[in-house]
Amino acid sequence: MPARTKIFFDGGLRPAGMEIAVVLRGRATILTDLGPGTSMTAEWLALLHAAELARMERLADAVLIGDAAAIVAQANGRVRTPPPHRDHLERLCRLLGAGPPLRIRAVRRSHNLAGIALDRLHL
Repeated sequence: MPARTKIFFDGGLRPAGMEIAVVLRGRATILTDLGPGTSMTAEWLALLHAAELARMERLADAVLIGDAAAIVAQANGRVRTPPPHRDHLERLCRLLGAGPPLRIRAVRRSHNLAGIALDRLHL
């Protein structure tokens, strides 16, 4: 059985605003200066961008990997999503329902290629 395509995502908050990174097939997409918000909103935006890339690439068997355990738990329906992020969850559900199944899982920060890409921006 072929390995699942891994898509790493991470979001963060800097003084200039929110930023996100998504790594797919060794290529990092980084968006910065996304305006004011919270680190949790940035994580949701990163997850949504990862899901959008999976759909654009028509990936049949992908796993979205991030280090924000709370966001992963919310996205997987294991914990309640707070009101400020319910629109993000609804958007994710629409994306997930629009094609082959996508899995979402959490890893340690040190294993998240998108988090490493964001860190390198600020060295």
